[in-house]
This record gives sequence, C-alpha cells and structure tokens, in this order.
Amino acid sequence: MNSVLSRDSQIQIMESTVNNADKYLGLLCVSLASYTRKTAKLRDKGDSVVKQLIDFANTENPELRTCLKNFAEDLAKIQDYMHAKVERLETRVVRPLKTYGDIIKHKKADIKKFNSVRNREIKELEKLEKHRQKYPSDRQGINQAESNALKATVDSNRTTRQLEETINDFQKQKLSDIKKFVSEFITIEMLFHAKVLEIYSSAFQNWENLDIEKDLQVYNSRIHIDDGSLNDQTSGLDKTGPAGFTLQNPNSTLQSNLNTLQSKQQTMDTYESEEDDDDDDDASEEEYAQIRR
Repeated sequence: MNSVLSRDSQIQIMESTVNNADKYLGLLCVSLASYTRKTAKLRDKGDSVVKQLIDFANTENPELRTCLKNFAEDLAKIQDYMHAKVERLETRVVRPLKTYGDIIKHKKADIKKFNSVRNREIKELEKLEKHRQKYPSDRQGINQAESNALKATVDSNRTTRQLEETINDFQKQKLSDIKKFVSEFITIEMLFHAKVLEIYSSAFQNWENLDIEKDLQVYNSRIHIDDGSLNDQTSGLDKTGPAGFTLQNPNSTLQSNLNTLQSKQQTMDTYESEEDDDDDDDASEEEYAQIRR
C-alpha cells in the first residue's frame, strides 16, 4: 500500500503539470491570437491614414504637398513591416501554440490509462487483504489473491514508469517550445520596432525640413495675383461700360445733376415771381378804375 500512496503523489504532480499547461497555454494562445488580429486591424487603419494623407497632399501647395507625400510613403513602409510582423506572429508563435491542444489531449489520455491501472491494483490489494482477514487458513485462495495483486502491481509499476517518461518528455518539450515561442515573439517585435524607429527618425527629420515661410510665400503670391487681376478688371469697368461705351465718373455725374436741378429751381422761382407781379398790376388797375368812377 505504501507504493500505491507514493504513486498517488506522483500522479497528482503529473496531472497538475498537464492541467496547468492546458489552462495557461490555452489562454496564452487565445491572447496572442487576439494580439495578432488587432495588429492586423491596426495595419489596416494605417493604410487608411496613408490614403488620406495622399489625398490631402494633392490639395496643398508644393512645399507641404512634398512633405505630406514623403511622410505617407514612410508610413506605408511601416504598414508593410507591420504586415510582415502579423504573418510571422501567426506562423511562428500562434500556430505552434495551437498544436498543444492535441498534445495535451494525448497526455490526459495517458494519465487516464494510468489511473485505470492504478485503480485495478488498489482493488486487487483490497481483495487480498479482505481474503486474508476472512479466510486466513485458505492458502490457495490467498495465493491466488496474492498472484493477482502482484500482477496488478507489476502492471501499475510499468505504467507508472511509462507515464513518468511521457510526462518528462512533455515537460521538456513544453519548456523548449515556450522558450522558442517567447524568443520568436521578442525577435519579431525587436525587428519591427527597430525598423519603425529608423523610418520614424528619417520621417521626423524630413518633416522638420518643412519650410513654412516658403509655403506661405507661394500661397500669398497666388492671392496677390488674383487681387491684381480683379483690380485691373474693376478699373477697366470705371472707364468703359458694356460694348465699349465710356462711363463717366460717378461723382462728376452727381454734381452735374445737382447743378441742373438748382438752375431749374431758379427759373421756376423767377416765373412765379413774374406771375405774382402781373396779378398785382391787374388788381391795381381795377382799383384805380373804381376810384376814378
């Protein structure tokens, strides 16, 4: 029975090893797969930013247009490196981790098989102990029970050794694979960030070379050209009307109209004054005629 208790302790350790690997490697695989998918989505968003930068650049002056297109090209390179990063993560990290689902399934089957052999051993030992207590003088029965218990113990010991070798191989493979997976992940990230840092450093220097004053000069020159053309057209309209007719100065025309109105007003006042004098003369003559009569 002591050997059975010892094997119980062994099986608990081995079961714990397999169960922990099943749980945490599975969670790690799910998390890394999600990380890879989100990196791919980030790459797609980066492609959208590149397109918008190019569209915006096409509406600007040459100075800003050149800088925007250069930055868009640098950002496009980064998206290419990010695409390579996504593919490497998928093939070198996520996909190998997925294979551990089947590996762990086989190890659990081995443990289940060992438990079945161990339970049979325990039953045979219990039968032997009961037979000794119940029939202590039945040597034939006791010998048969001992033979069965011995056979079950041999099978259990053999299965235990096989299981130990299997779980040891599994643990060795697990350690080696985890070391490889993490090393691959770190290498992929280092290569990506090193390239990205190099590109962003160059892009920063190119962006710092953006000459704002030069761009403003081009913009202001375009505005001044438009204003000059508009002023020429306006000054031309002051002198010449439609179909080549000459237009007078609005101020001189207004003054001429005022002088004409004043002259007409004076003429009308004089005429009214003369009519008033005629009426007075007629009234005086009539009054004089009455006096004479």
